[in-house]
Amino acid sequence: MVHGGFPRCALCHCVTVVETEMVSDFKIKSQNSNLLALNSRLPTIFAPMQKVGILGGGQLGRMLLQAAANYPVETFVLENDDECPAAHLCHHFSKGDIKDFDAVYEFGKNLDAITIEIENVNVEALEKLEAEGKKIFPKPSVLKTIKNKILQKQYYRENEIPTAEFVITKSLQELDSKKNFLPAVHKIGEGGYDGRGVQILETINDLEKGFDKPAVLERMVKIHKEIAQIVAVNEKGETAIYPPVEMLVNPALNLLDYQLSPAELEKNILWKVEAISLTTVRNFKSPGIFAVEMFVEKNGDVFVNETAPRVHNSGHHSIEAHYSSQFDMLWRIILGYPLGNTDAILPSIMVNIIGADGYSGEVRYEGLEEVLKIENAFVHLYGKKQTKPGRKMGHVTILSSEKQDLLHKSNIVKRTLIAKS
Repeated sequence: MVHGGFPRCALCHCVTVVETEMVSDFKIKSQNSNLLALNSRLPTIFAPMQKVGILGGGQLGRMLLQAAANYPVETFVLENDDECPAAHLCHHFSKGDIKDFDAVYEFGKNLDAITIEIENVNVEALEKLEAEGKKIFPKPSVLKTIKNKILQKQYYRENEIPTAEFVITKSLQELDSKKNFLPAVHKIGEGGYDGRGVQILETINDLEKGFDKPAVLERMVKIHKEIAQIVAVNEKGETAIYPPVEMLVNPALNLLDYQLSPAELEKNILWKVEAISLTTVRNFKSPGIFAVEMFVEKNGDVFVNETAPRVHNSGHHSIEAHYSSQFDMLWRIILGYPLGNTDAILPSIMVNIIGADGYSGEVRYEGLEEVLKIENAFVHLYGKKQTKPGRKMGHVTILSSEKQDLLHKSNIVKRTLIAKS
């Protein structure tokens, strides 16, 4: 910018050229002082881009990277599959096993911070990196607790967080001695994900379906509604909560089918859900994004089912339906920016697009054009080249102020957009 005959800095408008007979010594000294003051602020204004790594390259990593494009961050991904959904969206891709100590440590040792898109990572490597000054979101101590269903349930008990009654079984033989605990849900201690590692045991005839490994046997809750609440925590311990959502689960696959936001809850239940979510997350004493999944009984009792220490399927709608999405929020936390606005722009419903039964192979999407014609419907396909029954291939979020409109359009999407081969 030029003002009064002198070139000026576009950033602070200070004079950058002062060698002229028309400028007095006083002005020269004044402008030099301004330049020195500017230079003292440069580390803040021109902070170097942070190097942030993501362990895992699935759809969650993909959507995190899409949100990262809005921020000054250099992104790195570690994943075994070099054709994973996130591979082509990051600045740097490394092929490697996120469960391997050496792979995770070598990946993270030159980064500023690391986050995850799945809990099943090598925690010991993250502990070493944390000890060396790397920031981990969430902290490895949280991952160690949450990735093991037994430790997670014990955490709820120790912190007086309401959860379904449970016992620990170490083998099928021990499970057989717990017949009086049925009907119940058997959850393998480690390795379960997306409906895998969970068996419903209603009668003694179902006991053979259980796990011959350390597992949690959890008394079945009479569910009125399944609720999830996303909670954000920054490094100062400040929190922001998204409105709770109601989850409608596919019983055959034990996967989220539809998700309605906000959940319809009486005020006293809503306050209970929020209080339990915040208590659950605050006791972890870690920054990050957390999805607290809960059961609500007809009598109003609320029980924590599980907690995910990362961005989560129950928060996908926030990309269009909220001012700050869960993915945007996590970058704000990692990079040290203010927490975002979690208010909803409009009510929404999200439909998971899952690989159709009977189809395996290179994916093709039937009905995509028809769904794209639906008003306020936003399609997200995850870039997976291969489909198979039950595989998450994408999701569609629909916005509307009318609940019946949301339900009607979501049913159209479910019937129309099909992942086939």
